[in-house]
Amino acid sequence: MESDKIKKLIDSYFEAETTIAEEQEIREYFRKGEVAPELQKYGPMFDHFAQAKEETYTGSMPRRSRKKIYSWLSVAAVIGLGLGLFLENRYSEQQQEQEQEQAEYAYQQTRKALQLLASNLERGTEKVAYLQEFEIATEKIYNNP
Repeated sequence: MESDKIKKLIDSYFEAETTIAEEQEIREYFRKGEVAPELQKYGPMFDHFAQAKEETYTGSMPRRSRKKIYSWLSVAAVIGLGLGLFLENRYSEQQQEQEQEQAEYAYQQTRKALQLLASNLERGTEKVAYLQEFEIATEKIYNNP
């Protein structure tokens, strides 16, 4: 009879629906030692809870270890920041080099195009000179009666 009640209380306990008094009743049941066979699998768990509740920490945290941790964290942060700045600087230098190379390439291409234009313009000027001589000759022929 009592084991049925405890079984229902354990089910409620796992559903987080028990009160503090009901939880105390479950602990008392397992502390007595007369546990029903079907409920013995829960015994170690409640024994552990009882022992854990009685444990206390009597030592103290050494402050030096916290300071060491914070100092190492600050060192790591400084190293990370320095590395980030270094890599960013290198990246910007590479970008500038690429832009310089692209500008040089564009300059060379423009220079070639202008040289080609100048050479074609020279040929055209030579042809115009022949045309002027032809015009002068035709005028002489037509103007001399």
